[in-house]
Amino acid sequence: MTMRFDVSGVPLRLATNRLFLPASMAALLLLSLAYWWLDNGPHEIFGTAMFGLLAWHLYTNRRWFLKLRIRRYDARRWAVAVVHFWLVINMAVLLATSVLISRSVLSFIQFTDSISVIELHWFSAHWVAMIIAVHVGSHWTRVMATAGTIFNLTHSRIRTGMFRLVAVIFVALGAWSFVVLGVSTKLMFGYSIEFWDFTASVAPFFAHWTAVVTGVAVLSHYALAGLRSAGKLRS
Repeated sequence: MTMRFDVSGVPLRLATNRLFLPASMAALLLLSLAYWWLDNGPHEIFGTAMFGLLAWHLYTNRRWFLKLRIRRYDARRWAVAVVHFWLVINMAVLLATSVLISRSVLSFIQFTDSISVIELHWFSAHWVAMIIAVHVGSHWTRVMATAGTIFNLTHSRIRTGMFRLVAVIFVALGAWSFVVLGVSTKLMFGYSIEFWDFTASVAPFFAHWTAVVTGVAVLSHYALAGLRSAGKLRS
């Protein structure tokens, strides 16, 4: 299993769209998670912008959906398909609950202020963050090649070793941040009285979430690479 970092010959404009569009969506999602720092208005504005970019992302990658029935499904491809299916479900729940509980962008048609719907909204939001991380991991090789194109980096053993070391560090930081943020409780639809104190610090909140998302992405990349290698050994 290797994490390649090389220039793929992808046009700069296409590479920028591939990298910065998903990165912008991820940034907007993390900003939206900082609800108690932003308050409701900015939270909904960032969330609306994220769904707008998501629509554009789906449009630009529409050909991917047409290829779902093409080629044989191995273990890795089934895993990726399940991840995307779970992401679609959670995005749909997140969008539906966003509309139902909106108090700013759609305040003129507010449907409900039910605590259960609000909790479902947060539950799906945290799952979306995790699945997006896995989604990034499934395209990690492309991400690194695209970054190499944008920053005009060439392949070298030293650079590859450095990035592997950075990947290990991100996994370790991600595991620590996962505990600090209490992500497991949030993913299990659990209730916790512990909230991030935004009056004391803001930057660490985003640093921890960045570490979690990056760590999960790296782990997902190697896990999927392992499935691919195992499939090749059996064939």
